[in-house]
Amino acid sequence: MIIKYPLATEKTIRLMESDNSLIFIVERSATKKQVKEAVESLYKVKVARVNTTIDPKGRKKAYVKLSDETPAIDLATQLGIM
Repeated sequence: MIIKYPLATEKTIRLMESDNSLIFIVERSATKKQVKEAVESLYKVKVARVNTTIDPKGRKKAYVKLSDETPAIDLATQLGIM
């Protein structure tokens, strides 16, 4: 499983509203392309861009920017974040 779980913090809510993005915790070995394909197939959305980073706790975060026709708030509601 490439995607472990969505991250729900104050920062993620701000990004969701301002940048149409969601943040997921993913496998450390996952590539950006794998994350994009996994999000698109799991949630039936169109992904515009994926950025990744390793946080101080050693988790890999994927910042997933959704395309304009897919509101991040809708997906967050579906995932139970909002």
